Amino acid sequence: MAAENHSTATEFILAGLTDLPEVQLPLFFLFLGIYTITMVGNLGMITLIGLNSNLHTPMYYFLSNLSFVDLCYSSVITPKMLGNFVLEKNTISYPGCMTQLYFFLVFVIAECYMLTVMAYDRYVAICNPLLYNVIMSHQVCFLLVAIVYIMGFIGSTIETVLMSKLSYCKFLISHYFCDILPLMKLSCSSTYDIEMLIFFLAGFNIIATSLTVLVSYAFILSSILRIRSTEGRSKAFSTCSSHIAAVGLFYGSTAFMYLKPSTASSLAQENVASIFYTTVIPMLNPLIYSLRNKEVKAALQKTLRINMS
Repeated sequence: MAAENHSTATEFILAGLTDLPEVQLPLFFLFLGIYTITMVGNLGMITLIGLNSNLHTPMYYFLSNLSFVDLCYSSVITPKMLGNFVLEKNTISYPGCMTQLYFFLVFVIAECYMLTVMAYDRYVAICNPLLYNVIMSHQVCFLLVAIVYIMGFIGSTIETVLMSKLSYCKFLISHYFCDILPLMKLSCSSTYDIEMLIFFLAGFNIIATSLTVLVSYAFILSSILRIRSTEGRSKAFSTCSSHIAAVGLFYGSTAFMYLKPSTASSLAQENVASIFYTTVIPMLNPLIYSLRNKEVKAALQKTLRINMS
């Protein structure tokens, strides 16, 4: 009899990061600290931008949305992971697993496109400064952000529907959350067609957005090199350096995870890469943008002075 085109699983077991009891509690406190910094940093960035009128510009509008995306996709993963460190039975229901996968994909795809929009914003600011306010109007900024979230929901819906059509005859997920590649390894039906389609979709999202970022920065670099004064070049580059760091960290780890065959790396390597972009990068982004941005530091000092007075 042909296998039915749906999952027979009612719940999955999450293997987690390690099965060593002696490191469970230290890892719990480590990731609790990371998640706390992530929450405080990203909520603080959103609040700071909202409270300071001098930060009500396209650049900071996009940055506040990046903080929101970071906050959301870290929150999709980390609370469940923290629970698994202290609970004896590390299970997740089938609907819960698909829901976690869906919202994780929404926000990780949105992160790709948000970083791309931010690169385009820097391109317009440096290469067309006289037309910046015209090109990056409130309507355009709102539309760009709407497209970011629409792309996230479209990509996530397609990939989650594909994963829900697989039949699962194994129930131990060798990972700490429901991700595409570990779930594929549990299927008792052929995953080749779905794997190729998901590889294409992930490749399109990563390659299309990263190429747009690279082209934007090629034009930016060309414009910066034409600036005669050293001070002018330094100021122009400083507005991009934080974004370059964020882009490099995110695209490096996601490309390692998704732009390769599912058997091309070890479980430990995949765990390290996924921990980096699901927990570490959302924590680092607000630190990168605050520590390397004079306007953000000035706004923070002003806000602290007002609250203390």
